[in-house]
Amino acid sequence: MTAPVPVTDPGDPRLTDYTALTDVALRRRREPAEGLFMAEGEKVIRRALRAGYPMRSMLLTPRWADAMRDVVASAGAPVYLVSPEVAEQVTGYHVHRGALAAMQRTPLPSAAGLLAASRRLAVLEAVNDHTNLGAVFRGAAALGMDAVLLSPDCADPLYRRSVKVSMGTVFSLPYARLSPWPRVLADVREAGFRLLALTPDPGATDIGTAVRELGDDKAALMLGTEGEGLTARALAAADARVRIPMAHGVDSLNVAAAAAVAFYAVAGG
Repeated sequence: MTAPVPVTDPGDPRLTDYTALTDVALRRRREPAEGLFMAEGEKVIRRALRAGYPMRSMLLTPRWADAMRDVVASAGAPVYLVSPEVAEQVTGYHVHRGALAAMQRTPLPSAAGLLAASRRLAVLEAVNDHTNLGAVFRGAAALGMDAVLLSPDCADPLYRRSVKVSMGTVFSLPYARLSPWPRVLADVREAGFRLLALTPDPGATDIGTAVRELGDDKAALMLGTEGEGLTARALAAADARVRIPMAHGVDSLNVAAAAAVAFYAVAGG
């Protein structure tokens, strides 16, 4: 059994994994390089553990020690007990959920393996907002997509904000990076997938029509970056361009909202 270790000094080197969590540029460089990521809150920490990610350590405030008692008992990693004030000094923000865990990353599955095992895929190009990426993953998991494939310039799904917004579904939905982009989209097609590019272009096919035409074929739904959408090269690689019909003069949806609508349509097709 792991007993929590009280720590009162925010400069204690044992808390290094948790320092400056609000410095996005620093954490985006540091976490992948050191093979770690942050899980925040009881539900997310439990989901990370169930998904098989090893725990490096855990940071708890006294209020959450009871709720996390079973996790502490089986952690097999150091558990540090700190006051809310020390937690804020270390991380740079008020840790209102009271529980953080530094988790060890595991190797990503191969894109080829996901292509072989899937029928419905989300393919994301340059989705670099962590909040939107987490929301896309949550929608993909909830609405029956089998996996997510990411261009090299997409944000990190295991960055703290993405994990938090996804409510830990980034742990349960497999994903891989695709490279070289966008030439690698030819591999997706060769694996038997029909590439459907989501766009607000009024000349694109209504997504309901596209799903009916899809029939039993495998589908890879392509979504682009916030604002600009898919690049011209990605659109050119698609088998079809599809759109979500809009009303009241609205021309487009946030990428996460559009993804949820499209996932529901495509996953049910």
